Amino acid sequence: MLHFSCLPSFIFLLHLGISLLYGLPFHWVIYLFIFACLFCMETIRLKRRGGFNIWFEETGSAVGRKVARITKSISSEEDVKDGYPASINSSSSIQDFSSLATSPNDSPPPSFRKSPWSSSAAGNSLLCSPSDEETNASPPKELIGSLVRKEGHVYSLAVSGDLLYTGSDSKNIRVWMNQKAHGGFKSRGGLVKAIVIAGEKIFTGHRDGKIRVWRVSSKNSRVHRRLGTLPTLKDNLKNSFVPTSFFDVKGCRNGHWLRHLDAISCLCFNEDKTLLYSGSWDKTFKVWRISDWKCLESIRAHEDAVNSIVAGCDGLVFTGSADGSVKVWRRELEGKGTRHSLSRSLFKQDFAITALALSPDASFVYCGSSDGLINFWDCENSLSHGGSFRGHKLAILCMVTAGNLVISGSADKEILVWKRCRNDHFLLTRLTGHSDPIKCLAIEKDHESTSGENQWILYSGSLDKSVMIWRIADRTPPTQSPDETDSSDILSTSSPE
Repeated sequence: MLHFSCLPSFIFLLHLGISLLYGLPFHWVIYLFIFACLFCMETIRLKRRGGFNIWFEETGSAVGRKVARITKSISSEEDVKDGYPASINSSSSIQDFSSLATSPNDSPPPSFRKSPWSSSAAGNSLLCSPSDEETNASPPKELIGSLVRKEGHVYSLAVSGDLLYTGSDSKNIRVWMNQKAHGGFKSRGGLVKAIVIAGEKIFTGHRDGKIRVWRVSSKNSRVHRRLGTLPTLKDNLKNSFVPTSFFDVKGCRNGHWLRHLDAISCLCFNEDKTLLYSGSWDKTFKVWRISDWKCLESIRAHEDAVNSIVAGCDGLVFTGSADGSVKVWRRELEGKGTRHSLSRSLFKQDFAITALALSPDASFVYCGSSDGLINFWDCENSLSHGGSFRGHKLAILCMVTAGNLVISGSADKEILVWKRCRNDHFLLTRLTGHSDPIKCLAIEKDHESTSGENQWILYSGSLDKSVMIWRIADRTPPTQSPDETDSSDILSTSSPE
């Protein structure tokens, strides 16, 4: 029986014989040999990783290991790195996490001492109560509609003009227009973790570690065609024989591989949408040039999965990880490419960083974590820590900003809308209706509003397989005289000078 390692040589001799028999140019034989080698190398790599049906059980952290043990029998559609599993329903969520709860007499390990699943906030935690919400004026809020398609948990959202894109673990990207199904397209890349849009191009990040690029037809908005996959075949061929995708990054180890080795967790653009950033569970983020889809850099950024990445604020890039840290990277031009260097470590804690968001004017950066807390920094004041505020009972899974609003979605099935006034944040309203954790949010301006207020259309995707559409208003909270002001109205704590 022919040994597997001899297969490339066998294929080469076979192609050489074919070229001699049929008079094919010899350089075609070389091309075929290169392709055969790449195919065999990829097959060997997949076999060493456990076959083609790869299980993405995330066990890099203490929380991840425990949750993976609890839920490994459910399915391979787990998303423990994000702070909450994917394949659970409302009836099983309590049962799945009951083993994480601790009694008053128990002594939990350090990583679970303040678990968002097992303990409530105590002391001066600023956890919002109903009385806090009643004290603040609630703006008009309206549930416009709900999109339900029982084919998969919703993990990603993106809105562009009249079209709404939803990604799920069914491998489908659904397209909606005016709250009605408007076609869709399917990829073989598995779970769709992220969707971003630049002009006519739609970029989707998948569980197989690849980015796929799509374009809507100019003649029929129901038709989407795939333009390509990142990394491209050309880059894969080049990288196989000339390994130039290693970059010496100050403050961390060298980058590895042109392709992500694990699921892509997040995507974002730089300010002018000339660069695409991708973060992955393989602990790296990569930089792609939009014009030619070339991978410019591959950077080992964290000691655990990269859960979120945002770019802006004078060429700075922020990454948040399951290792509990937020890092700041500075982008510099280097010839035709870029070079990112570690500027500083902005934050470090025991809880996983699950979401990052920049204010629209890039003046504030927000960080949500698995303990339900939101921290923020002032980009215009040397990234000084502005404070923190809390309103969720469980892990924060997603965040978006619009105007002076900060919106957070959580594993507690609620969406909280916050209003920023200078450096303080007030809770405006709670949005409830989902029956499972909120995994993604998208927001756009309400151009049909005639009320004179700044109104927004908010989309929320959940593990209950639905997308809800809300209308919210940016309304200033009622003012009080200094003697009447209650400190509980202000739900942020300023950092010490």
